[in-house]
Amino acid sequence: MYRNTKNVPYYVFGRGSLAQLGDLLKPRREAVDGPVVYFVDHFFRDHELIGRLPMEKGDQLHFVDSSSEPEVTRIDAFKEAVSAADSRTPCCVVGIGGGSVLDVAKLLSVLLHPEAPSLTAMLAGELPQRRISSLLIPATAGTGSEATPNAILAIPEQQTKVGIISPVLLPDYVALLPELTTSMPASIAASTGIDALCHLLECFTSTVANPVSDNAALIGLHKLVRHIERSVNQPQDLTAKLEMLWASWYGGAAINHAGTHLVHALSYPLGGTWHLPHGVANAILLAPCMRVIRPHAVVKFAQVWDLIPDADRTLSEEEKSHALVAWLAALVKRLPLPDNLAALGVPQESIPALSAAAQNVKRLMNNAPCSVSREEIAAIYQTLFPEHA
Repeated sequence: MYRNTKNVPYYVFGRGSLAQLGDLLKPRREAVDGPVVYFVDHFFRDHELIGRLPMEKGDQLHFVDSSSEPEVTRIDAFKEAVSAADSRTPCCVVGIGGGSVLDVAKLLSVLLHPEAPSLTAMLAGELPQRRISSLLIPATAGTGSEATPNAILAIPEQQTKVGIISPVLLPDYVALLPELTTSMPASIAASTGIDALCHLLECFTSTVANPVSDNAALIGLHKLVRHIERSVNQPQDLTAKLEMLWASWYGGAAINHAGTHLVHALSYPLGGTWHLPHGVANAILLAPCMRVIRPHAVVKFAQVWDLIPDADRTLSEEEKSHALVAWLAALVKRLPLPDNLAALGVPQESIPALSAAAQNVKRLMNNAPCSVSREEIAAIYQTLFPEHA
């Protein structure tokens, strides 16, 4: 266990670390007379993991549908279910799953505190001040949610998603357990891995990038470009799986100190309106968006190119930046991922609405290294249909 004063206080990681969870929870059980509440990805409903969780009498287990980002009604329903089962304040919230599940756990760790503002108030800008203790265990290597102060909610009526951001959302404990990621379908391993790649690249090229975020991004990129395909194609390779968990964590740490931009801004409406899985939307958008920002990030693109195994380092910086965009496009094609929006049920006629919604994600658009007009956004979306792919 390691102390980290800049982010999450405590970590456990590596093969066999699941056995340490009981020891992590013991001090919380002794300090607070309340249950441990587990929010677990529905993917694990019949998984042997459930029998290995350190559950005691009175603890609660809630399964979360991870097929899309949580909505306000779902969060409120979980809060009501926990309170109805036990009037005591939980001693700890544990989240196990992908990013949407971890976001549910982060929000409930705040909302279940007796002094919590309502979710509606937080969406209106009120920041939480307290939460109950929390432990996050990512079961996918992509979102980095376990390392960020963010929680994402889908707002279907506005055709987008919004982020609640507060350092209070950062958990007390994180466990990186590669065994939990070996049963991921290849398509999920691929899409979540690309999500991590987007976090790292976007933070590295953000207008608010700085030496701290750059350091995290470069470490994460070094791990990811070497292990993403192995982790997808060889799911029992625990070394590759742990390296991808760390790459994902570094992506979250980079977000903590910088922020994403164009890919995520254009991805939000696809998730909010058409309920596309976040990593899938990012994968389709990755190369087209990087092609747009490339002229404004040549030096940094060249640095990333040099991290790729067998990359030609004799190229000029300009040539390396073009080569990186081509490598990103080829990587997405090699992975088991869809390559156009029509195949995912998104009509071409939705481009104007998608473009308007994306341009309105100003928190992210302002981080992009260049100004991108609504017409340019529409042109990016246009390339995501078969006749342009």
